[in-house]
Amino acid sequence: MAKTQYWLIKSEPSVYAYAQLEKDGETEWTGIRNFEARNNLRAMRPGDLCLYYHSNEDKAVVAVAQVLTEAGPDSTAPGEDWASVRVGPVVALSAPVALATVKKTAALKDFPLITRSRLSVTPITAAHFKLILKLGGTALPKASQPG
Repeated sequence: MAKTQYWLIKSEPSVYAYAQLEKDGETEWTGIRNFEARNNLRAMRPGDLCLYYHSNEDKAVVAVAQVLTEAGPDSTAPGEDWASVRVGPVVALSAPVALATVKKTAALKDFPLITRSRLSVTPITAAHFKLILKLGGTALPKASQPG
């Protein structure tokens, strides 16, 4: 089995909040129109874990989602060279981790929310993933823990 990769994905809560993902059970992660972010989507593999960030309104990491499929064409851009994956909910953080907290945490000084703030899909390190979970007072459910 491939090693779990970790990602940061962003959505405005008014567009697609994590609570909606929980309600839907899964969704196609569409609408990415940046080449670097598209390439990051194409690098995702089923089982990879994503920190789910509410951008603009909440400005906080609120949950963990899981990649369910390999990347394929983005259904919102037929005939164009954009990509999407399907993601599903894993767990909402017990306490959302605000952007302000990320910025004042020394161990996160090179976290993509700070260094690549405009990018909507970015790889993150396992250490950053674990630290955000710790700051959010959240443990992964056993079934979602990397093997």
